[in-house]
Amino acid sequence: MDPVDPEVPEIQPTLPEAPPALAAQEPSSAPALSAANTQPIETRILLRILMGKQGLRAIWSVLLFIIVLFLGAGVTGAILARFQLIDQKGHFTASQALFNELAIFVGMVAAGAVVALVERRRGNLLAFNLTGPRRAFHFVEGLLAGFAALSLLIGAMAWGGWLHFGSIALSGGQIFKFAALWGIAFLLVGCVEEGIFRCYLQFTLTRSINFWWALGIVGAICLDLILRGKGNGVWGVYILALLGLLPCLLLQLKKAEGSSFWQAAWVTSTLFGFIHTGNNGENWIGIFGAAAIGFVFVVSIRVTGSAWWAIGCHAAWDWAETYFYGAADSGMVATGHYLSVTPAGNPLWSGGTDGPEGSALILGILVLLLVALVGIYGWRKPAAISTDLAAG
Repeated sequence: MDPVDPEVPEIQPTLPEAPPALAAQEPSSAPALSAANTQPIETRILLRILMGKQGLRAIWSVLLFIIVLFLGAGVTGAILARFQLIDQKGHFTASQALFNELAIFVGMVAAGAVVALVERRRGNLLAFNLTGPRRAFHFVEGLLAGFAALSLLIGAMAWGGWLHFGSIALSGGQIFKFAALWGIAFLLVGCVEEGIFRCYLQFTLTRSINFWWALGIVGAICLDLILRGKGNGVWGVYILALLGLLPCLLLQLKKAEGSSFWQAAWVTSTLFGFIHTGNNGENWIGIFGAAAIGFVFVVSIRVTGSAWWAIGCHAAWDWAETYFYGAADSGMVATGHYLSVTPAGNPLWSGGTDGPEGSALILGILVLLLVALVGIYGWRKPAAISTDLAAG
């Protein structure tokens, strides 16, 4: 990612004085050149370390983003906990989910704003894969797609006898109360997870990564899982990492246009599966499904031009699974769900304690989502990454 060139350019000789007419048109060019040429060599070395052709190097940008994200989320979380809005025991309720995600959301927005300011990006936060045509329309389509995809998964499991419906768990005003609370909570989940992975990280890595950097990051992720011996479905991460290896290598060897976008997708999708290994009740299918749906969301950016479809789909999928159908999500059943379902039969098809996301049927649903995305929106030519810096 923007490897630092160890060579320091020689000090350029002083340019001859411009003709009077040219000097009158561009009065500031000569002083700027003169100031640049008189910088101490230590300053120019530091600038080469920090800055690349597209501004702040990606490695420093990501580090800055992570620091501000944790600081912002930590401070916000402490304030919410002080007012007893966050339960340290981590109960899976609508209010807890909402305020937990709110703390991370505040930290993410703060981190994105700081990075956009430092990188002097036009559009600020929207510069990170949130521009593009018909954003509201794509968001609504994503909502519909997420609910439909999860419903199709639930329907297939029920048809095969791997899931049974129970009684309705809510009545009266409770139905609308919890529908709204979970709706807000999962909208924040969609904004946070897509904002970090498909907006900021996907955008930032795309402008600077190549296969070898991607391989190093993915390898480090897998090595961490091996050394720590985490057993919650780690093979799902390994499988996704292996599936991306050959295609990304071929893109690098062919020097294909837009290859950095797919190298970044390999990294962000593997990392997305990795963070889900910390959830209780996960199996390898559920972890692989999380990583794979991360790739589906990256493809949605490719074909729609922004991450708004992904945000909507992510939020609606989680809302349908957790609230509407009342299914387990990573082994947890939420308090305040509408319908009730229980797994039955072979865990390979029922998902077991993992819930619907741990069923092998999810793989077919993800393929259908990919086909629908490409079929509806077409295979757009990758847009050039906007790295214009604001005039300073």
